[in-house]
Amino acid sequence: MKGFDTAETDTRRGYLDGQLLLAMPGIDSDEFERTVIYVCAHSEDGAMGFVLNRARDMSFSDLLVQLELIEAEDTIRLPSHMRKLQVQAGGPVDTGRGFVLHSHDYLADSTIPVSDELCLTATTDILRAISGGKGPSRATMMLGYASWAPGQLEDEIARNGWLTCPARDELVFDRDLESKYDKVLTLMGINPAMLSTAAGHA
Repeated sequence: MKGFDTAETDTRRGYLDGQLLLAMPGIDSDEFERTVIYVCAHSEDGAMGFVLNRARDMSFSDLLVQLELIEAEDTIRLPSHMRKLQVQAGGPVDTGRGFVLHSHDYLADSTIPVSDELCLTATTDILRAISGGKGPSRATMMLGYASWAPGQLEDEIARNGWLTCPARDELVFDRDLESKYDKVLTLMGINPAMLSTAAGHA
């Protein structure tokens, strides 16, 4: 596995920055079926985001051991909630690369603000900080990300592949990944049973 490093994220804000994408039944890719994605960068050059409701078969303590930040026998010293913290699958691109989407109460030299409330850090410094009890109050750890070429995301939205809505912190950091998709729909006032592939905009 590659270690964390600096994320290649444009710091300029795009019009979908900080928005959630909700995959519609007509999405062309099975890989994104029923996904909720947080968009952290969107511009004329394309878009980048993170799937928020897919789990990896890996815990935070597993990740620390694989990155050789701690020894396997030392994981027992981590608080129980930290040992069980789920590492998520952020998307199909560069799945060996790690990212932490987190609250803005932690800042490192490599931290990039992605909204007024959330930041992105992709170096091992934040993992050390979290394991030492000095990290952000809220964080989601992911391997990989989702990306779109210039104009691709706009085209997919126009073809009713995605619904968009403003992100809420409680959804971004919600640990109940299986129910997150339906929770977002409910907050948007949409009955999941009413979704269809028919044309139309929500």
